[in-house]
Amino acid sequence: MFQRPTVFVLFLTLVVVLASSGTAWAEDAEAAANPQLDLKELVRSGGAIGIVIAALSVAMVALIFEHLFSIRRNSLMPTGLAESVHQHISQNNFVEASQECKLRPSFLGRVLSAGLSEVDLGYADVEKAMEDASTEQAARLFRKIEYLSVIGTLAPMLGLMGTVWGMILAFAEFAAKANPQVSEFAPGISKALVTTLMGLGVAVPAFATFAIFRNRIDGLVAEASLLAEHVFADFKRSRIAKRLAARQKRQESPKKEPEPRIPSVVIERETG
Repeated sequence: MFQRPTVFVLFLTLVVVLASSGTAWAEDAEAAANPQLDLKELVRSGGAIGIVIAALSVAMVALIFEHLFSIRRNSLMPTGLAESVHQHISQNNFVEASQECKLRPSFLGRVLSAGLSEVDLGYADVEKAMEDASTEQAARLFRKIEYLSVIGTLAPMLGLMGTVWGMILAFAEFAAKANPQVSEFAPGISKALVTTLMGLGVAVPAFATFAIFRNRIDGLVAEASLLAEHVFADFKRSRIAKRLAARQKRQESPKKEPEPRIPSVVIERETG
């Protein structure tokens, strides 16, 4: 299970690695292909598709920071909520327990609220309601982080499309010249590959953070579901104890012996 500091460390490390790698690639390209190639030139070479990829990178960073603050233990399982609801349930104050869950909306609060709505039907129905609520809330969280996977898929595809379009233009320009030189073809290819670099630069952190948040959701959902079962543990024991007591009472109660039935023939003889 990933904690918040761990995610920050991984994210910062990934950013540093990508930044250093990008700097190294830019320096190699500047030294080998075009000494005057800089960041502005790379952005200009990306064109319209590069702008779209840059917009996806901004959306990716915004989603990452939003998930860092929303998908964490204190947000999904507020401190003190389980203890407060457990105390209300122990005192059979189910209305107060339900109000406590509504006042602190969260993953755990919604699961407990679903269980409290079925307390009159028994623990089996309470458990089924909590399982359904947990599955629904987990699906919402997974759909929430799915945008990172979409960005990680779209970015390299857009980069590849920009590269193919750039190669088409480079070949067309190369074929239009009377006596083309091979050295004149290299700059066009270099500019065409810029969008692929940009797409991969967005896809790598998007997929990495998507995997981190997916594992975090799996761990927190399992923990919240187990905590919800512990909250209703006393309620479960009390219902089982009442059921056993009622069964034992029925077994200990004296059975009335049926009155002997007099045959009708005997009755006729006595009256006769």
